[in-house]
Amino acid sequence: MKKFLCVLLACLLCAAPALAEDQPTGSWSQINQSVSKGENWRQVETDGSFHLGEKTPLEGYEGLSIAAYGAYPSMDGSTVCVPMAMELARQWLGLEEGDMNGFVNFSTTPYAYDRLTQGKPNPLVTIKSRGVMMDDTHPIDLVLATYPNADERQAAADAGVELVYVPFCFDAFVFLVNELNPVQSLTVSQIQEIYTGKYDSWAQLGGQAQTLYAYQRPHGSGSQTAMEEMVMQGLEIQEAQENYISDGMSDAVAQIGNYDNGPGAIGYSYLYYVNTLVESGGVRVLAVDGVAPTAENLQSGAYPFTVNYYAVYRKGDTNTAAFVDWLVSDAGQQAVRQAGYVPLR
Repeated sequence: MKKFLCVLLACLLCAAPALAEDQPTGSWSQINQSVSKGENWRQVETDGSFHLGEKTPLEGYEGLSIAAYGAYPSMDGSTVCVPMAMELARQWLGLEEGDMNGFVNFSTTPYAYDRLTQGKPNPLVTIKSRGVMMDDTHPIDLVLATYPNADERQAAADAGVELVYVPFCFDAFVFLVNELNPVQSLTVSQIQEIYTGKYDSWAQLGGQAQTLYAYQRPHGSGSQTAMEEMVMQGLEIQEAQENYISDGMSDAVAQIGNYDNGPGAIGYSYLYYVNTLVESGGVRVLAVDGVAPTAENLQSGAYPFTVNYYAVYRKGDTNTAAFVDWLVSDAGQQAVRQAGYVPLR
């Protein structure tokens, strides 16, 4: 207990959330750009239906307390959905920007789905300015994330948990090359053949006589799931060369933009992440089949690798279902747009 309170105090006193020993590094380690509300931000929801519960003073620590989640769902999710969770906290809880990196404490896709399926909490979620730690025994209610992979879906089935998946926005799964690479567009077939090992030089794809290095992400990450299931469509991905698996999303962007080996590199990520959450100088987003990933092309489905992000919860959780209903309502979609995502409509 003494160790727990020490970690709690560190969490409340520091700008970044502290992490338990068994917790993954988390999404904030993969974000290096400021994420805050824009100048034209406005409150779109004022009825207060989803609010936090009561606070209990922390005995022996004046001014500190533990709060119940109440009607507001406990969340976890993918790195790319962190700004959406921040916007929800602004809309419903009136949280200040300085509280966001403590309250929105995402553990990344595979860990988030594991917590939801297994009924685990998201520990050490805090509201620093209020001296509050959220109840760390409350199981995750809602995951904001990319679609789970087959292993994660099977884990839910094995646990006897039926999950509900509700899309709340569009994004593009994109392929990145170094800005020095003259190639502007690839076909779906060319991308598949790159990752099955057919090509070893950009000269075979209309580029320069430069060795091709195809970066991948770890199995279980949201972007690797999209690559395996949406892009490859059953084709087996060639085993990645040594040192060509990017542990984090920011690593992938940095490696492709690197001057030394970047000109020959290709990798993948999500457009929102590249444009909003990470320093992406030195990389360029490719068109696919000649179609650029613009908002219009995502909403129309013209871009081949258009994806959704999902609000995911356990079937039968009526409170979280109502919260998700709001997220896809007209007001919720205004919040989606305000957070910088492409809304469903």
